[in-house]
Amino acid sequence: MARRPATPDLPPDDLVEKVVDIDVAAEMEGSFLEYAYSVIYSRALPDARDGLKPVQRRILFQMSDMGLRPERPYVKSARVVGEVMGKLHPHGDTAIYDAMVRLAQPFSLRLPLVDGHGNFGSLDDGPAAPRYTEARMAPSAVAMTTGLDEDVVDFVPNYDNKLTQPEVLPAAIPNLLVNGAAGIAVGMATNMAPHNLVEVVAAARHLVQHPDATLEDLMRFVPGPDLPSGGKIVGLDGVRDAYRTGRGAFRTRATARIENVTARRKGIVITELPYLVGPEKVIEKIKEGVQAKKLSGIADAVDLTDRQHGLRLVIEVKSGFDPDAVLEQLYRFTPLEDSFSINNVALVEGQPRTLGLRELLVVWVEHRIVVVRRRSQHRLTKRLERLHLVEGLLVAILDIDEVIQVIRSSDDAEGARQRLQVVFDLTQVQAEYILELRLRRLTKFSRLELESERTQLETEIAELRAILADDALLRSLVSDEMADVAATYGTPRRTILLESAGGASVGALAGAPARSSARAAGAAPLEIADTACFALLSGTGLLARTASDEAPTRPEGARRGAHDVLASVVATSARADIGVVTSRGRMLRASVLDLPALPPTDGAPSLSGGIPVRELVALETGERVVALASLAADAPTLALATAQGVVKRVAAGDVPGNKDTWEVVALRDGDEIVGATGAADDAELVLVSSDASLLHFPASAVRPQGRAAGGMAGINLASGCQVVAFAVVPAGAAVDAVVVTVAGSSSALPGTQPGSAKVSPFEVYPAKGRATGGVRAHRFLKGEDALLLAWVGPAPAWACGSGGQPVELPPVEPRRDMSGTALSAPVRAIG
Repeated sequence: MARRPATPDLPPDDLVEKVVDIDVAAEMEGSFLEYAYSVIYSRALPDARDGLKPVQRRILFQMSDMGLRPERPYVKSARVVGEVMGKLHPHGDTAIYDAMVRLAQPFSLRLPLVDGHGNFGSLDDGPAAPRYTEARMAPSAVAMTTGLDEDVVDFVPNYDNKLTQPEVLPAAIPNLLVNGAAGIAVGMATNMAPHNLVEVVAAARHLVQHPDATLEDLMRFVPGPDLPSGGKIVGLDGVRDAYRTGRGAFRTRATARIENVTARRKGIVITELPYLVGPEKVIEKIKEGVQAKKLSGIADAVDLTDRQHGLRLVIEVKSGFDPDAVLEQLYRFTPLEDSFSINNVALVEGQPRTLGLRELLVVWVEHRIVVVRRRSQHRLTKRLERLHLVEGLLVAILDIDEVIQVIRSSDDAEGARQRLQVVFDLTQVQAEYILELRLRRLTKFSRLELESERTQLETEIAELRAILADDALLRSLVSDEMADVAATYGTPRRTILLESAGGASVGALAGAPARSSARAAGAAPLEIADTACFALLSGTGLLARTASDEAPTRPEGARRGAHDVLASVVATSARADIGVVTSRGRMLRASVLDLPALPPTDGAPSLSGGIPVRELVALETGERVVALASLAADAPTLALATAQGVVKRVAAGDVPGNKDTWEVVALRDGDEIVGATGAADDAELVLVSSDASLLHFPASAVRPQGRAAGGMAGINLASGCQVVAFAVVPAGAAVDAVVVTVAGSSSALPGTQPGSAKVSPFEVYPAKGRATGGVRAHRFLKGEDALLLAWVGPAPAWACGSGGQPVELPPVEPRRDMSGTALSAPVRAIG
């Protein structure tokens, strides 16, 4: 009903009905499409270029505009929320604060973009109100917003057309892959897993240098997701499907180990949970399972998490129950094992698309190329404008007296400008700039500064023009900036990737009778025959044992896709104990029964069925396992070497029978063990230093000592150098042994540079006496100054990356003093 204006024929209060006939179906369809488009484009889906939803992008942009940089003090979260809501995002403070909280949660994002101060919630509890918390930009957020003032992206109006906001952020970090995303739109949803920044940048740099790189090439750098909570990913087929098609699924498992929680009772200690699973939820499900009689053998479940030790859930196992069987029940009936479905849906040029790994990298790489090109063009324009002004000033300084006379004799500023243009042949811009200058700038000292500035501007202009004119140079600059980002913000991988579930359960034994919840009810432990076998340590820190006494081998021509390499092999038996040698000079006793048995295969066993070494032994902060050792009475003498060049042979049989931990060498301050293995008297001890020196001498030159001894000098090291590899070549094995050296820059972040590798026969290295300097084993290329790692052992040598993926090594080079061949990916271990 609407009031019609008064007319002579109708009274002013007369009401006239206006009825419009519409098609309800067409109206609903149009309205729904508008609503769906708004949700998809403006709320739920991230942009594939910067990986941010609109509200997240507005939060980071507004924080940058407010100057809330990492070095500035925190401000109340409510202030940030108010600024974002009032200027850019008028959709309610709750939605804005929730988005900002997620950007600050280290358990939600692999690389948080907001530095929160206060209670920003946990996996089980929500955050405090915005009036209680404070926030500022995280260092990584600075990389996301750097360059906004250099016309690198387009700006669009805000909701009321009074301000502008960036359509997309410059995003020097591949945020979509690194932090993942989750959102529910209309008719579609996105769910993306976080990844490791160093690995993603390595793949992106490879794509920059090789635009036609295949998905398989890129997966050598990005083997799988890297979740903020760590844990394990079990089964990589779903990950490969997601990388190929944009859709897939994988299982995540908690990191667990068996410990003695009391003198007579064992327990399961959980130190890492699946992604987005909280400890309270796990304990609640355990209690529900015990009450429903789905779980057996559990006496208690306690959350001992604290800030000093991190996550620690202790599940006490009743006496008479097998902890391994109980753990299998927990994986089956509780969130200790969870699934993650990947659905890589993101906006590309305003349209939602399902993207694989290569497509995601291509979008980000192209975005960075556009950003760097626009930034270079902006800088070129600014420098050309400044050079124009500097040249005008230099012209005026040559006859400053006449300039002053022209200005003083002019009637007004406009006349002075015109006369300056005529007398000194200046442009209007140059003349106006001279008129606005202070006289103190027109001194002899300022002239020297201007001439220096002109030279610098001309140099910078030439560099910028070269970048804009040469696509290869532009791509090289983009690649270098990516490397800087990885070196600045990159962190080591947290999540362990396993091809199958065989090694995920502590002490799980392949080939043994199937375990179920019913089996855990029996008091008798699983009986394993004391058969001969080999204990294995992989290059990525996985432990396992062979199912038979057949020595593990990987003959030439074996499948290159095999997971991981063998770093240490010890002959033992299924019911024996072995020693685990750590970098801190400790030997830890471990039971071979606790190692999963790998099924026999043609060639080398797949070490993806192993368990992480930290699940078997308790290591201190910064401590790592370097080798396995036999504790048998007839085992060879244990030889070891330290980073400072000390060698030692521990007397055979010097093993305390009543201890689980003991020292094998007295280390000096700052020293650590780099390698250990058994060595007979007729074997050769080999040490390789970071300056590419190799020294080998007979093991008989090192007399056996007791556990408390500190060893003796092994190699004479140059200043600032250290031993990077130690090996033992048995008598008669020198003919088949090879030396592998990988060189690179010592200042680069570990795992970010592939470096160059060289493989040479061990026979070409002459022997020298103990405590000498050795011979050169690798000639450094430009940019290389140290060996990143080295290995000496039987051919053929194999290398793997951080996720266990194979890395191709060059063929054998018969000469020892040669440079290496560039590798396709960073190498984690050789074996």
